[in-house]
Amino acid sequence: MKDMFSIGELASYQNISKQTLIYYDKIGLFKPAYVDPDNKYRYYTVKQVDYLDTILIMKEMGFTLNEIQEHMKNYTIDTSLITMRKQLTVIDQQITHLELVRNRLTHRCRQLEHVKAFHEQNQEVTIKEVRPKYLLWADIERPQTFREISIATKKCFSQALKDELPIYFQTGVIVPYKHILEERYTEASVAFIPIEKTKKAKNICLLPKGKAASIYHCGDYLSVDRSYKKLLEYCKDQQLTIVSDSYEFCINDYITSGDENEYITEIFFYVQ
Repeated sequence: MKDMFSIGELASYQNISKQTLIYYDKIGLFKPAYVDPDNKYRYYTVKQVDYLDTILIMKEMGFTLNEIQEHMKNYTIDTSLITMRKQLTVIDQQITHLELVRNRLTHRCRQLEHVKAFHEQNQEVTIKEVRPKYLLWADIERPQTFREISIATKKCFSQALKDELPIYFQTGVIVPYKHILEERYTEASVAFIPIEKTKKAKNICLLPKGKAASIYHCGDYLSVDRSYKKLLEYCKDQQLTIVSDSYEFCINDYITSGDENEYITEIFFYVQ
């Protein structure tokens, strides 16, 4: 039609699909100026191109289609300024969140690279200085099998996502020293996720600075006994006194590998 654009032409000019324009029509966001009653073809005026520009620009700014539709019912320079200022706040929050996620992801990559190199050198028990870190924790209910450990871990993740807590992408458990001596190596009492210091949760404890005997267990968790035996034997040979429960940090787990043989778990006791 003269002085009007077909849906195909408008879609081509705006570099969007015809299905997008059909959907915008369906939800009432951007309706054609004229629909041919015979073939149902949609046509748009030149003025509508500017209106569509506004929709697409606001979408690029991060507004939802519902927000755009509500805003454009009756928008002025004043309402636009208010709306865009609010969106700036939203974007700033998203940037902060993405920076947090990026830092966590960078930490996870460095961790995997370090442990992979460490394992390839075939080193076993070492003495290390534990740096203080905070842990978001949850008790593991009896009988403290893998099922209960998984539930406790999921509780931590669920709480962290719900309350937007600054966690690291890592999990771990605490196994009572008594359990280790009784060869109940997989019966952990507490599940945890490393976290930055925050006042947004009460179930956070501080892993203190201290000297520790550490080993990296490689393989599925059911075989963890072999690493515990090495660690206990080392402490005995070196006349080290174990003064804590066992801390296990999952370095490579289901998050980063589908092969349990590639799983890597750091295990350590505080020692004197």
